[in-house]
Amino acid sequence: LSQGAGRATEVLCLMNMVTEDELKSDEDYEEILEDVREECSKYGIVRSLEIPRPYDEHPVPGVGKVFVEFASTSDCQRAQAALTGRKFANRTVVTSYYDVDKYHNRQF
Repeated sequence: LSQGAGRATEVLCLMNMVTEDELKSDEDYEEILEDVREECSKYGIVRSLEIPRPYDEHPVPGVGKVFVEFASTSDCQRAQAALTGRKFANRTVVTSYYDVDKYHNRQF
């Protein structure tokens, strides 16, 4: 278990992976979703995936973060161990576990 990621849950939050600008274009957004789903599927079953996007000029909580829900905590731990410190578009990925209830309530 990596240090600093918090108590393991089924939801992994990936930070420092995407920028607000990259999320504005529908095409780029779809490509990022697909890349993340494909990569995370290597470590277990991905139940759902959320990447909050900027909406006009309104602030949206969680923009720039990627949330991945796995079928089990152990799948999530495998992904966390593999993805922490990985490079994505020349940025180093930072991970933490995320509260499942907050995730389902879209409290990003």
